[in-house]
Amino acid sequence: MGFMKPDLPQEDPQAFRTKPFLDRIRILSQHWVEHGFGSPWMVHCLYILKLVVLYAFGGLLVVSLTTDGVGSLGDFGQWWDQPVVYEKLVLWTVLLEVIGLAGSWGPLAGHFDPMMGGALHWLRPGTIRLPPWPDKVPGTAGDTRKILDVVLYVALIGSLVASLVLAGNSDGVVRRDILAAIAVLLVVCGLRDRLIFLGARSEQYLPAIVFMAVFDVHDLLIALKLLIVVVWMGAGASKFGKHFSMVVPPMVSNMPVPFSKWLRRAHYSGGTEDLRPSGLAWFMGHIMGTLVELAIPLILLFSPNRTITILAATAMVIFHAFIVTTFPLAVPLEWNILFGFAAVFLFVGYPAQDGYSVLDFSQVWMLPVLVVALAFFPVLGNFRPDLVSFLPSLRQYAGNWASATWAFKPGCEERLNEITGSAKNHVDQLQTMGFGLLGYAPDDAEMLLQKTIAWRSMHSQGRGLYSLLLKHLPDIDQRTVREAEFICNSLTGWNFGDGHLHDERLIAAVQKRLSFAPGELVVVYCESQPIHRDTQEYRVIDAAVGVVERGTWKVADAVSEQPWLPNGPIPLQVTWTHPEYTRRTDPVEA
Repeated sequence: MGFMKPDLPQEDPQAFRTKPFLDRIRILSQHWVEHGFGSPWMVHCLYILKLVVLYAFGGLLVVSLTTDGVGSLGDFGQWWDQPVVYEKLVLWTVLLEVIGLAGSWGPLAGHFDPMMGGALHWLRPGTIRLPPWPDKVPGTAGDTRKILDVVLYVALIGSLVASLVLAGNSDGVVRRDILAAIAVLLVVCGLRDRLIFLGARSEQYLPAIVFMAVFDVHDLLIALKLLIVVVWMGAGASKFGKHFSMVVPPMVSNMPVPFSKWLRRAHYSGGTEDLRPSGLAWFMGHIMGTLVELAIPLILLFSPNRTITILAATAMVIFHAFIVTTFPLAVPLEWNILFGFAAVFLFVGYPAQDGYSVLDFSQVWMLPVLVVALAFFPVLGNFRPDLVSFLPSLRQYAGNWASATWAFKPGCEERLNEITGSAKNHVDQLQTMGFGLLGYAPDDAEMLLQKTIAWRSMHSQGRGLYSLLLKHLPDIDQRTVREAEFICNSLTGWNFGDGHLHDERLIAAVQKRLSFAPGELVVVYCESQPIHRDTQEYRVIDAAVGVVERGTWKVADAVSEQPWLPNGPIPLQVTWTHPEYTRRTDPVEA
């Protein structure tokens, strides 16, 4: 890749667009092996600059300037372990997340022009909102943002700013009344629009904020330890199964470092010809990943020895630093930096042997109650993934995700620009983005955007979703096929890989505004695999009709195939079909 120009396959862009769908998948997935997304180095420099200057330096500067008893940045070594410092860094992170300046920011998350969604969308009345339970919670029905939603969102931002700049309690920590207000506003905003709730990463930060509001400092530090251990171990447990090994090779391929191509290829079974994960990928995923997330947190939680604690905390810092270097497409860089710092702050700064063990709560009931509360949604989400977002389920990196692909008839995608939002379609954004980075010709923009389709094909869900497209759409080679996560970003201002944000509810909101004819927009959707089953459930959705087919596929069939399905669609088990719908049943040529 170049500093200002992307690294794309050596194909004529105009001719590339006319190739069959599966041929394009093969070209782009094989190109990903050695080049990743192919983003210009300038893109990664922007992320590093944001991470270092805005997040790290900015956060520490805010703490230094607004906190009594904390010295200058030059005195960081003397005040880094004060509880109020960690509280304010958490709140600083939440503020950036909820504005849209942290995770899911920039080109790697599908924000090309503008580079952020978040506030640009959520401050604008008339944009799409997605309430979680509109038929159950009074006052939340509808899918259009109102002035009330904007006021609540502004109040949330204001309360976060207040928590950072106003004087704290007498015990030196952030004011508890402001923390309580933040917690309430996160819930209220979330009931009106789950995008804001999830965009703030409430599944991890809301418990921390509640703990800050109700516990004294001693119990708070122990509760925060328990929270981060549950997050680590929940993420580790979610990686059991066949999905996760397929996540590692595309991540390594996307690292913007001068690794030799042979090392990237070594994570695949057959270089660029067999893109199933190799033994090295399995080792990196389950030994250096899953085992680390399960074993090291327990060592940190119960270690009686300072040296062991320091070594274990160092291991977690390295673990999070590695994730940062891969620049995963949701780019949760700030989250990883905070968790790396937390490993040192909580466990080295307040070790178990100094009275901060999980057995040292001031009340005996705290430990079992907190364990049950923190584990509830991860456990429920793994058994009933249809009920819980993959974020509270703690499956962020598991490879076991609800996913979808949108397929438009020619000329229909352009109509999405008619919807009130913060951004145009991605293929249009790529043609207008500044900084000398993009401004692509239409054919070049299309090729780059289809790299996201290839990326999905390198994971298990992609093989199932594209099998559905082949079975249901005889004109798939002529259709515009888009990764639903990117579509969701442009329509709602945010996505973090959560398929629930672009399921029937978003499709219905789009249909309400655009009135597509039957067949013009067809979406194939799959739910995450429950931990106790070997299948994933799927749905085929026609925007004009609704769900037209339900069924399952076996995960083993998906992971054993190549991204470009050389043996044809994987086996699909149909469980229900709309009585007025007839899908294609003739075989598809590979």
